Amino acid sequence: MASRTDHSGGRVASSRKGPWSRAWEKNRAGYLFLLPWLIGFFGLTLGPTLASLYLSFTDYDLLTPPRWSGLKNYEYAFLHDNRLGNSIRVTFTYVLWSVPLKLMVALGLAMVLDKSVRGVAFYRATFYLPSLLGASVAIAVLWRQIFGADGLINQLLFITTGIKGPAWVTHPDYALSTLIVLAIWQFGSPMIIFLAGLRQVPQDLYEAASMDGASAWRQFRRITLPLLAPVIFFNLVLQTIEAFKAFTQAYIVSGGQGGPVDSTMFYSLYLYLEAFANFRMGYASALAWLLLIIIATFTAVAFGTSKYWVYYEDESR
Repeated sequence: MASRTDHSGGRVASSRKGPWSRAWEKNRAGYLFLLPWLIGFFGLTLGPTLASLYLSFTDYDLLTPPRWSGLKNYEYAFLHDNRLGNSIRVTFTYVLWSVPLKLMVALGLAMVLDKSVRGVAFYRATFYLPSLLGASVAIAVLWRQIFGADGLINQLLFITTGIKGPAWVTHPDYALSTLIVLAIWQFGSPMIIFLAGLRQVPQDLYEAASMDGASAWRQFRRITLPLLAPVIFFNLVLQTIEAFKAFTQAYIVSGGQGGPVDSTMFYSLYLYLEAFANFRMGYASALAWLLLIIIATFTAVAFGTSKYWVYYEDESR
């Protein structure tokens, strides 16, 4: 640090400081408030992420020190692991069915709840409730009971039609469908976002379209959907990422094994079993990075194609 000589010949510190020191003194309070987040980010997010990247190139069983194995985990995943291929197929089926259907249900209910009717606030809170409970263990257990051999669904089916339904959650042809229905039932979060988007659509556009004789369907197709495209895109990306990470429902409904016959073996569930049931933590780390690549690819494709169908009002100015 630079210094200067006082009148008595002594040396005193100069008031001049470097840019880092000045920035610290100016923003000290902000850095202190950010400190808990920074500790969490480096200690609980970035650190484990880098550790998993290293472990993905090792043979590690949680009991002995990791041994470097290079690309063997990735080679086994791509060339030899048939169960992984099945988990990818199950997960893709789940994503491709649950996400569009959930968004359609959410948008439809949002349009109904956008009307000014008595008790609409109560209805909005009621319809949002499944999103708060749907991913819980209790709801997954209840779902397994409802779709069981003697569950509520089969009882209603027998009373109304006289047909005795199968044990839905233990039948390989229907088990995944029950999880898709459960995912659709959790429509509350995208519904609230759609409601916020609908409030931003100018009402004079609907009035002008009505005066021109446009039907309700034409108004929806020509006005609502184009102006709601950014919100649809946001919900699509968010719900797709969440669907790829689905775990709790499949774990509880299948008893933690992805059955029957691996029909509910989601990717995340398979990753969990490899890590904590088979103690192949190195291979599970490789699977985690492959899942990251899959999600990143889908997200990149969504952003890349959005320019062809997402309309932003500012672009017309």
